[in-house]
Amino acid sequence: MKTATTQSDRLALIKEIAERKKKMSKVRKQSASVISRAKPVARKKKDIDIPKESNIYQWTDASKYAQEYYGETLHYTTKYDNDWD
Repeated sequence: MKTATTQSDRLALIKEIAERKKKMSKVRKQSASVISRAKPVARKKKDIDIPKESNIYQWTDASKYAQEYYGETLHYTTKYDNDWD
């Protein structure tokens, strides 16, 4: 922040502030005209209907998921499961 000590400093500071205010009012006026001319964005409804009764992120085929992501580990941990019956 500038501090004016003499009258000439004060007048220069007042002039600087007046120029700044004039410039800012011009910028605000231009901004307002641009904003008023801008068209609102139309939001489109998604084509896909999302079911509300189920979890859309749930993997529906558990065995396929396990095979795809766990592969050999799944095979080695489940290969003796039928021997317990």
